[in-house]
Amino acid sequence: MEHIEQLGQNPRAAKKKQSRAGQKRSNEVSSQKWAIVSLSSIPLVMTLGNSMLIPVLPTMENKLSISSFQTSMIITVYSIVAIFLIPVAGYLSDHIGRKKVIIPSLIIAGIGGLLSGWAAWKLDNAYWLILIGRALQGVGAAGAAPIVMPLVGDMFKNDDDISCTLGLIETSNTFGKVLSPILGAFLAGFIWFLPFFSFPIFCGISVLLMIFLVKCPKTSAKPVPFKEFFINVKKTFTEKGRWLYAIFFIGGILMLVLFGILFYLSEIFETKYGIKDIKKGFFLALPLGALCLSSYISGKVIKKNKVLMKWLTFGGMVAAAFSIAALWFSIKLWYMLTMFLISGVGIGIGLPCLDALITEGVEKEERGTITSIYSSMRFIGVAAGPPIIALFMKHSNHWIFILLSSLSILAAIVALKAIKPKES
Repeated sequence: MEHIEQLGQNPRAAKKKQSRAGQKRSNEVSSQKWAIVSLSSIPLVMTLGNSMLIPVLPTMENKLSISSFQTSMIITVYSIVAIFLIPVAGYLSDHIGRKKVIIPSLIIAGIGGLLSGWAAWKLDNAYWLILIGRALQGVGAAGAAPIVMPLVGDMFKNDDDISCTLGLIETSNTFGKVLSPILGAFLAGFIWFLPFFSFPIFCGISVLLMIFLVKCPKTSAKPVPFKEFFINVKKTFTEKGRWLYAIFFIGGILMLVLFGILFYLSEIFETKYGIKDIKKGFFLALPLGALCLSSYISGKVIKKNKVLMKWLTFGGMVAAAFSIAALWFSIKLWYMLTMFLISGVGIGIGLPCLDALITEGVEKEERGTITSIYSSMRFIGVAAGPPIIALFMKHSNHWIFILLSSLSILAAIVALKAIKPKES
């Protein structure tokens, strides 16, 4: 109908109308720029809380006298806790409000960082208390970063604005991954447990930004009763389950591949190439920088073109698969970094597309819950990546490359077969 109406209009009038609509969208984003900055700080902080520890893991292994698998659990426990609590946080955010869930969650995450840091500083056998602190950080992460996506969907009415803002949010997330290894290695260069203590400071900054700069849209609608809400969610999965399940799966695979790569690089840099401390942080930042830049460009390009989102996701996963498979032939330092840089680009292209597809394809009333399930799947990937790679590293490196490239190809096939924008 929209296209038919435009055919009947004077072309100049139609152009002016489109220009006014574009200006309106631009003004809406401009008026919310500080809110967008504030929201972007949340995934940035949560990423720092996890990825900042990756370059420090070998040091922790030595200081705490633990195995590489136990070390990987310092990353994994954070995600395992979040996996189960994210859907609860999503449901609560749909009913009591986004900010009322995000702000307490940031505070809990900060407390978890303090506990882990204190244990590492004061106790001789600190490992288990560090894990408890990391679990608390996971509790906080569950109610913070995943709620940002539905909040963006609430703040903007236009799909272009939602896609653009989600692209910026995802870029902030990936920028956190770029900054994390550098900052983590830098802080650990002074005191190995200093990254734990830095996290509460970042959380405090995000709390202040949320309180003063983010205003949630007012609504007079009463919360939907749980029974009716459950029926609506069930209906959503009945009608849209095919592509929703596909996006959940792909999101999980992307994170598994990414964190598997990061754990592998952190170990191989130190054991094979003798690259440590801040230098290792910069080397880890190279593929992550490619991921960050490609996420930003992808978020800008996709707008509300769901067909483009599908094909960019498919192409990104194929690029990741072939670049990782190419490591079968050599793991010389710069060749390996180049291949992982390409895989970072592929992953970065896909992430904003998945975010936009799921946020724009779900009704506002169920958006918090559905996007939180998607976030849970991403956390499953984060949780699974390091311990799986730690186990595979006891054998040939080739098995790691076969596993990660096969999973990437599988995700590409799922995107090709299950994501059909006309159906969504």
